[in-house]
Amino acid sequence: MDAAGPQVANECAQYAGKHQSGFITTQGGNLLCSKIIHLITDNQVKSQVSKVLHECEQRTYKSVAFPAIGTGQAGLSSAKVADEMLDAVVEFARQKSVQHLQTIKIVIFQTNMLRDFYESMKKRENSDSSTTESESWISMFKSFFWGKKQSSEKKKSMILEKKVHLVTFQICGESQEKVDAAESWIKDLILKEQFENTISDEAIENFDETQFAILDDLQRRNQVTIEVFNKLSPPQITISGISRDVCSVSRKVQEMVQKIKSTEEEQSKAELLYNLVEWRYLGRNDSFVAFDKLTNMQLESARMDKKPNLNVRIKNKNYTVNMKTLRATDDQGKIRILQRVTKNEGK
Repeated sequence: MDAAGPQVANECAQYAGKHQSGFITTQGGNLLCSKIIHLITDNQVKSQVSKVLHECEQRTYKSVAFPAIGTGQAGLSSAKVADEMLDAVVEFARQKSVQHLQTIKIVIFQTNMLRDFYESMKKRENSDSSTTESESWISMFKSFFWGKKQSSEKKKSMILEKKVHLVTFQICGESQEKVDAAESWIKDLILKEQFENTISDEAIENFDETQFAILDDLQRRNQVTIEVFNKLSPPQITISGISRDVCSVSRKVQEMVQKIKSTEEEQSKAELLYNLVEWRYLGRNDSFVAFDKLTNMQLESARMDKKPNLNVRIKNKNYTVNMKTLRATDDQGKIRILQRVTKNEGK
């Protein structure tokens, strides 16, 4: 309240006793925000967070930041608060009517609380994330905390910070002629060590934040400068610097490009095969759940190659599939029934 300033304190005094729904809203005062929502603590953390989120959506706010509510003077357990706050966010994220609120931040100053919030988020990410419905809300849940992902156009505009190390030579000699000769000799040595290589490939257009981070790390750890030209056709990556480092970095960039191309090829094959054949496993309520498209392709390939067994993941657990009996068994001996359906048989 001290940081917000007297204007906010006066507003709070004005609204005292008139709060509705357990909170009041004031201007941001001296803080770097447009509004402050003041909660009337009642230890019902989930309910309070839910009310604030709906208030933000109703007022078309795009972002909101919470402290770890109730972990101060109220003395609530940080693990319990983490679960209740994230429960409220999950329920809010599942609602299809949400249009305005895009970013939710939970600000934690105490390092010992970070683990509780992290573990609470991991529990949600690992719980039954195999179905399409759960994947969709988990993705939305993540987007609220880390913001919406950049569009492909924004990804293409990413550039690497160009690093330049300046070295100054001071040349002293008996005459200007000898100084000039020494300068020429140094320049020749530098030029002999310099090399430039350009890699052109359509796959460069699909580089995202992960690949740009790798490029940035390669540039930082080696005596090279990396430039990405996405607007060219085909896109290009130019690597310049000391010869040995240019060769080393070029090999790694080529591996990155090939990995993207291989992934795209695998996804294309999986997509085509999924239109013909669908592999499923028996889930809850005696209903079959479709595997993801890559696992679907691996199962069909194992069948065509007449492999006896194949290792797959079901609900974040490892299973070994007997391709003859179509039974999947985990490490504890739990068995799941598999089903193969051609699309002309229906679902």
